Amino acid sequence: MNIAITDGVKLTPPPFAAGLSRWSREYGTPGSATWENQPHAAIVAADQDFGSCVEINKVSDVTRLRFMGRTPILSGAYLRVSARIKAVAGARPSVRIAGWAGGKDRGHVAGLNEVGPTTALPNFGTVVEVSAIVGTGHRGGVDMAWGAEPDYGHFGLDLTGPNGGTVRIESIRIEDVTSTFLRDMMDWVDVRDFGAVGDGKTDDRKAFIAADKAAKGRVLVVPEGSYHIGDDLTIKSPVRFTGTLVMPRHARLALMGSFDYPSYAAAFGDETEAMKRALQALFGYTDHCELNLRGRRVDLKEPLVMTELAPGLTSFQNRRQICNGQINVVDGPAWANNVVTSTGTYNPANRVTLSNVANVANIEVGSHVTGPGVGREIYVKSKNVGAGTLTLSQPLYGGAGTRNYRFERFRYAFDFLGMESASNVNFAELDFSLGNAASCLMLPAEGRMFQFRDCFITGLRDRGITSAGRGCQDLHVDRCHFLSSEMHLPAQSRKAVAININANDIKIRENRVVRFGTFMVAAGGGHLIVGNHWFQGDDTQVGKRVPGLVFTNANNKTVVTGNYIDNCLIEWTNEYAAKPNFANNSWSFGGLSITGNHFFVHDVLPDFAWISIKPYGSGHYIQGLTVTNNVFIVGGAKINRVEKVDTTFADMNYSRMRNILFEGNTFNGVLDYVSNPVQLRHKQATAQSSWVVPLSRKLPFLGWARNADSLTAVSLMTDSSGKRVTEMPWVRAQQGASKGNLHVEWSKPVKGEVVIRARMDEPG
Repeated sequence: MNIAITDGVKLTPPPFAAGLSRWSREYGTPGSATWENQPHAAIVAADQDFGSCVEINKVSDVTRLRFMGRTPILSGAYLRVSARIKAVAGARPSVRIAGWAGGKDRGHVAGLNEVGPTTALPNFGTVVEVSAIVGTGHRGGVDMAWGAEPDYGHFGLDLTGPNGGTVRIESIRIEDVTSTFLRDMMDWVDVRDFGAVGDGKTDDRKAFIAADKAAKGRVLVVPEGSYHIGDDLTIKSPVRFTGTLVMPRHARLALMGSFDYPSYAAAFGDETEAMKRALQALFGYTDHCELNLRGRRVDLKEPLVMTELAPGLTSFQNRRQICNGQINVVDGPAWANNVVTSTGTYNPANRVTLSNVANVANIEVGSHVTGPGVGREIYVKSKNVGAGTLTLSQPLYGGAGTRNYRFERFRYAFDFLGMESASNVNFAELDFSLGNAASCLMLPAEGRMFQFRDCFITGLRDRGITSAGRGCQDLHVDRCHFLSSEMHLPAQSRKAVAININANDIKIRENRVVRFGTFMVAAGGGHLIVGNHWFQGDDTQVGKRVPGLVFTNANNKTVVTGNYIDNCLIEWTNEYAAKPNFANNSWSFGGLSITGNHFFVHDVLPDFAWISIKPYGSGHYIQGLTVTNNVFIVGGAKINRVEKVDTTFADMNYSRMRNILFEGNTFNGVLDYVSNPVQLRHKQATAQSSWVVPLSRKLPFLGWARNADSLTAVSLMTDSSGKRVTEMPWVRAQQGASKGNLHVEWSKPVKGEVVIRARMDEPG
């Protein structure tokens, strides 16, 4: 195979039968003596071994035969000069390939070796082939290493040794042997040299394996063509693709020496297929733990479903990372959601099972479930077609009954749900451009430690990061930007959800989330939600504001700190309870700490509140809540309070409230400042034996005035005649119709001013 620089260059001299006028008896330079009409040379028309050839009688010590044409000496190229010769009579001479080196000035380049190895001719009639390699490089096996100075050469052969003999010489050949001669010295290996065909039909797998073995770390070159690879292929060498590969779905390509997305894109010629193949290799226990997109944009035409792109992949636990590029969804039919409506029967005794489901075969695992008695962000975790049952990600609060449900399967750029488990998968520095056509990530049914870091997730249609099981355990989402495609809609009309959680111990830190239906719906507990900014306002005047952060477990052991919570509320529910009424052997609302956040809202109705507790059953109370050192700011008309109980389903049991700390907060544009414990001054202007001190509007959630920690007189206590009163009063708690008053009781009518420190709960 000629190298490109000699393509089209005629190297081999014309045959001797064309005449001897171009063949020199000297060195081949212009004007040198030729063999034409010489008595010691003749053309033989039909030799039995050579056909047409030249016959020469050796009469001088060195008999020279040189082609007078200039053969170019090209940098990096290597030429093989060869001839076949035999002795036919007289003394048998020796023979060698020889040349004359010419420079760019047409002068001789002195000091070079201009002859090849010498070979003695054996018996008469025995054909001997002599050859020599000439080139610019000083390489092993190069007979005439001329360097960079020569520009051309005159090549032929020399006869040495005894005179008087006669030889016949076949036409001299000059050929480019760069690729074959330097195969072990060049930095690449061509798969075609090992039998690859590239016709799209022939299985070239063995040729690729052989080429890779021979490469020994050099670059494997795959020239233009379509190469069929019938089974798994591992290429250890770096590889450069001009041609493309065709492989069955089950076959895995592991590019060990070139493991990045651009290499797979070149290998398959289709960006979606390349991403599938790269992920198949990434999760195939290769030596690589990172798939780097190298800043490339991947035009994704269909969802990347892990169990489809890597058949047999059921679980994976080792760390893997996908990073540094853009996933650009190209809209098309592959992204269409599948919607099924069906009836099913729910029994709270089987908390996460929906039975007697009609049309169950057509309901996809991972479908989002909506219908009467269904909480937010509940998904189909698995199904049993034979039994007609669905396993749900969470229980339903609606109680026993047969109802109509809607099941919608969203399409995700990355979909891990079919796997039994997967853990330690990281997405870093990626731009997910979803084009209002797709959702981003569906987590596996089981797993832990998925991580999103420094990613942009923009234009998602339905969901950002979805958990249909417990693959969200220890989920980390750090410094990401979530941008809804519903920004133009009023807040209450948006449906997209950025994140949902079923398991425990998530870390959501320093993210920016813009105008979703809901930022996050979180079950489980042990969560850290730190340093984020989520805002869900709209351009509506006096608009409705909806939950941004939703907790669905009553006792969640969660910290919400250092966030900017903008035009939305935190809603705390128990909507994932199959039996939502409080039972004495269960936990009620507790374990939540909301500290050091910045709350802002503008242009809302006065009944808006940033913190809303919504029990889905009766009998619940708060058994541990901290709301401290937050800033609450209202733009526009004032609101009534910063907190409330949503009594859509039930009110709370205020008689059992305990361990609530609600203090150190700053209020701007809020009518009722609340605190627990609360400290206030009460001035009794007219003497009364029972002072009524209203507290409920100053206590969180309009709670009962259950306890007085202290009472301090800050003025002279006097009776109705002005005489000093020195007795100690006592305090009666939970007074009035709403039980929100304290009564300060005296033995006789008294007037004066006191400071009271009271609370709505039992501490500790």
